[in-house]
Amino acid sequence: MNKRIGISGARSPWWWIPTVYFAEGIPYFVVNSISVTMFTKMGVPNGEMALFTSLLYLPWTLKPLWSPLVDIFKSKRWWIVTMQALMTAAFILLVLSIPHPSPEMIASGRTPSGLFTFTLLLFILTAFASATHDIAADGFYMVVLDPGQQSFFVGIRSTFYRLSSIFGQGVLVVIAGLIESHTGNIPLAWTLTMAVTAVIFALITLYDMFLLPRHKADVAVKSSGRSSAGEFARAFVTFFRKPGILAALAFMLMYRLPEALLLKMVNPFLLSSAEQGGLGLSTATVGLVYGTIGVTALTVGGIIGGMAASRWGLKKSLWPMAAFLALPCAAYVYMSMSMTHNILVISILIAIEQFGYGFGFTAYMLYMMYFSEGEYKTSHYAICTAFMALSMMIPGAFAGYLQEMTGYVNFFWIVMVCCIATAGVTCLLKVDPEYGKVVKK
Repeated sequence: MNKRIGISGARSPWWWIPTVYFAEGIPYFVVNSISVTMFTKMGVPNGEMALFTSLLYLPWTLKPLWSPLVDIFKSKRWWIVTMQALMTAAFILLVLSIPHPSPEMIASGRTPSGLFTFTLLLFILTAFASATHDIAADGFYMVVLDPGQQSFFVGIRSTFYRLSSIFGQGVLVVIAGLIESHTGNIPLAWTLTMAVTAVIFALITLYDMFLLPRHKADVAVKSSGRSSAGEFARAFVTFFRKPGILAALAFMLMYRLPEALLLKMVNPFLLSSAEQGGLGLSTATVGLVYGTIGVTALTVGGIIGGMAASRWGLKKSLWPMAAFLALPCAAYVYMSMSMTHNILVISILIAIEQFGYGFGFTAYMLYMMYFSEGEYKTSHYAICTAFMALSMMIPGAFAGYLQEMTGYVNFFWIVMVCCIATAGVTCLLKVDPEYGKVVKK
């Protein structure tokens, strides 16, 4: 059994899954989460902040346009290492690009987003490299591991991906908060925080450059009698001809609707003053809670989700995991109504939030793998994740304006009602009862 799931041996997935998926998550959460916190602390209004940071999802939405190239040219390993090196360079440039608005402008809450034009361009560049890295990493995962291994490690990869979220929302925010409290200089705090990010990502890149294994199955897709352009087109055509495509698209677009709305407003809610309807927590406190209690709950949720999926299979896992996605919504409805300042209570509720995401997201990832089975699994999985990105981008773009119109309490109730959409699309799926179960020998 240990050999089957790769628990031991020089080429064990344990050697590369943690670093590859931590590296997959860092740029994603820097671009889509750190940017939210940074712009909020810099005094950019919620509406503009949510709109522009949601547009940063665009590369993940468009990545099917070039995902077949990852199948057709070079190995997945080559793409992984190359994109990590490119993102290291982008992070270094980001350190130099952060503007320094005056304290008065920041305090007014009306900092113009135009000050961040060059920073946003670098975020977009990072996002394109990250999206390409995602294609290659997920393709490498699916061609190197068999379905039983994929099911077992889906929780592990989800955990390390989410750990990168905690790194972004927790560790980096704590660092920024501590520097801010000691210097009183918010722009300097975020500049130094991005420098820390660049160093850590560079170290991960060096590790994967030398220790990411080479595998005989990791080769470019070549079919006799068809050109590269033909392969490119065929990858798209075969995806949209898959049985159950409409139900699959509905699931990928609507399963995470509550999360898409909620995530854009979590940090603004925690950081905003009581007069603005928020909890008024310090930057360091927000980071510390997510980086301690949150990481523990997320880790447990991801691991339990993977173990449950490998034991039950995807079909039996869908409903329990979908139900757990309602927990984060309920947690923020309570916090916004009670306006609690008890750090213990807030920590417990954030733990509930993170456990719900860690456990519930497992089914989503496993279903995308299931639907991507076939000749072009790398390209098809990339198309799936593009629809996932679209499902997060569109609701998130309007989340800030919706919150400004309704206030935090009503906003979180609206998010709670959107859980109906999650349940509705889960009903549509037809899944092989045996898919995802670890095969015992």
